[in-house]
Amino acid sequence: MPVLRGGPGDLVDVSRFLEVYGHPAARGRSRGAALSDLFWYWLSPGADVHQEHLEPGPRHAEVAACTRRVLTLPSRRAASMAVESLRAAPPPADRRLVRLVRLRDLAIPVWAEFYHRLVFGEPCPPGVRELIVAHADDVVTSLKCCGLRHMDRRLRLTAYLESSLDRVPHLLPASLSRREQAYYLQGTFFNTAVVQSSEATAHALMVAATEGRGLVDGPAVGELVEETLRRFPLFGVAHRVTYEDIGLGQDSVIPAGSVLCFNYPEFHAKGGNIPFGVPTNRPCPAWHLAPLTIQAVVAELLGAYTFTTWAAHTRSLPNRGPCLMTPHGQAARLRLPLLAYLRVRDRWEEVTRSIAHLVLGTYMVWDARRLRHCERHFLLDENPLDEKGNHHDPAPRRGPRR
Repeated sequence: MPVLRGGPGDLVDVSRFLEVYGHPAARGRSRGAALSDLFWYWLSPGADVHQEHLEPGPRHAEVAACTRRVLTLPSRRAASMAVESLRAAPPPADRRLVRLVRLRDLAIPVWAEFYHRLVFGEPCPPGVRELIVAHADDVVTSLKCCGLRHMDRRLRLTAYLESSLDRVPHLLPASLSRREQAYYLQGTFFNTAVVQSSEATAHALMVAATEGRGLVDGPAVGELVEETLRRFPLFGVAHRVTYEDIGLGQDSVIPAGSVLCFNYPEFHAKGGNIPFGVPTNRPCPAWHLAPLTIQAVVAELLGAYTFTTWAAHTRSLPNRGPCLMTPHGQAARLRLPLLAYLRVRDRWEEVTRSIAHLVLGTYMVWDARRLRHCERHFLLDENPLDEKGNHHDPAPRRGPRR
């Protein structure tokens, strides 16, 4: 199967990026793409019912409709709930005037609280926020190749969600079993939504810390978040599988069955700006809710604290956003020595992270290829169980089943 860069590249330049990305033939999500085994590995358990990885069809339509219902909230109420969640999960108490923090670690509990309130209509019970945080942190850490998966952390959240489905005030997809409904909530809201909102919050605060932006008003925070999403898009490379040929003119065709890879950072660097995808090809369902809630949290934090940093700031944010955090009105004692320490520590961590990326990334790619979560899922559809309950797997195995 050919793998093509969906622009801006040699075949599809920046002027046709949106045309190809939004083409109705480029609607395949998981089936037939080798990359899918890796994505499903990182997102497990329940990657087969994750909204972003469902193939087009009735099941995806039902799941997407449920997601839209959950995310539909008046703007003022959404912003207010975000601030309430921040106050329910405040920064850790510390008597020192200057705190060394990791911004992503600071943000994840806030969004764990927010999305629990959104899904269940109530604050997190004691201990539940820690379950969500442990799960989300484990997913994003493995995605960055900074650590291996810990399925016990993930499955503890699955068990909680499955036992709590009757408390969800929203009508969940009827085509899903109870276990699949728990996986759907876990993947869509307590994985993707929590992680992406936390990453966006950390990026915005890192921009403010790097550029010395302090207390700013509402419109300025909106501009800060918009600029952040343009400079540091949350999505790196999105892939689609073509269901039919896509004609490009002058006898140039992208054949059916091709895997298209859409490079967000490169497209943004060339003047584009699609932080939540394109409307015609499954945009992020939180395209309206996410910016205004992130703005509310960032505004609240910048209204109470000053953030400064000398650490590196990259789109992948593997360092989790190291910063100094100082309450307004307090003297920032030892500010320069602490910033110098932060910078040296960050540079040293880059060395150790590069080794971890090589070793852990290599292992996880190998393990994902061995387990073939996505490939085997679709093989089950193509080769159902026989009368004896056996499944014939015609694909060569790369390792033992697990």
